[in-house]
Amino acid sequence: MNHLRRVIHQLGLLQIDYVNVLVPAQYQVPFSRLGAYDRAQLDELVYRRREFTEHWAHEASIVPVDAWPLFRYRRLAHRVRPRGFERALRREPGYSRQVLARIRAQGALTAAELPSPTTGERRLPGSWYGTIPRAMAEWHFGRGRLAIADRRPDFRRVFDLSERVLSEDIRSRRVPTFAAHRALLLQAARAHGVATTGDLADYFRMPVTMVKPRLQELVDAGELHPIRVHGWTEPAYLHPEARRPRRLHATALLSPFDPVVWHRPRAARLFDFEYRLEIFLPAPKRRWGYYVLPFLLNDRLTARVDLKADRAGRRLRVQAAYLEPDTDGAQVSDALARELGTMAGWLGLESVSVGRRGPFARELAAAVRAQR
Repeated sequence: MNHLRRVIHQLGLLQIDYVNVLVPAQYQVPFSRLGAYDRAQLDELVYRRREFTEHWAHEASIVPVDAWPLFRYRRLAHRVRPRGFERALRREPGYSRQVLARIRAQGALTAAELPSPTTGERRLPGSWYGTIPRAMAEWHFGRGRLAIADRRPDFRRVFDLSERVLSEDIRSRRVPTFAAHRALLLQAARAHGVATTGDLADYFRMPVTMVKPRLQELVDAGELHPIRVHGWTEPAYLHPEARRPRRLHATALLSPFDPVVWHRPRAARLFDFEYRLEIFLPAPKRRWGYYVLPFLLNDRLTARVDLKADRAGRRLRVQAAYLEPDTDGAQVSDALARELGTMAGWLGLESVSVGRRGPFARELAAAVRAQR
């Protein structure tokens, strides 16, 4: 568990995404760094020990509980979502207090367990929230009145009053806004090592105009070093703790929500790797596949595979496989086959099967067969 704890602190966050074609993103990002760890440990750290908590950071995320005070500026600015929900609030202004009172009286509840408004429909058409109670609970969460106490087996959030999830020390801690911005940027720099202004701003979804003066303050204080990187057109920043390894031995299948690849300009700049998550595109418009994971081998992204966990068939399906240019296919296929086998075992699947789509599929299939 200590290794998992260190990974989250090093990254500063795990982005939450429950696209479950493979495994929720917040579980896979540690797997890419630790291998086949016990996923129950993440739930233990977040929802039992409460060393980490859910918050809006880089989208919905898991963050160290000590970071909660740093996001006060974001809670204060949190807007009503989705568009149109403010009309429901105006129709029944007492409903907001009613939701909080119900949770205070009954304890932690899912949105489905919250009461309906006395006026209007329970459903919220056109919104991914689905219902007015869900939108109301999420609004209170965004404002910091509610926190996430747990997740149900179907991944539904369980909401509770923030004072019953977070300690008084955490909730009462006040960090000046600019100091909070600097702390978040330092965390982003620690996670990246070397990064441009845009990279650092994207990490916690901060506007570049907000970031630039804070970066200069960090440089003036000696907490970041301004540098130039060969081949980069923009100036960059180096975190003082960043170290250049003598060697780099790495094999990892990366989630689309991994910090290594989530900012497309950085992935292109570091790895000459064009990447886009295509799950929201119609199938005929997808170039690579539905849920495509880049494969990191040493210091390069060398391949990409469209994966699906076939739980009924107890196999990890490689639906398509592509090799990046100027890479050693034999070396990549062997390393990737081993990593796919490790992932399959971690997911409780018994085998790996490789389909025919993609020019790298045949070579990868042969490597998978050779390792059985």
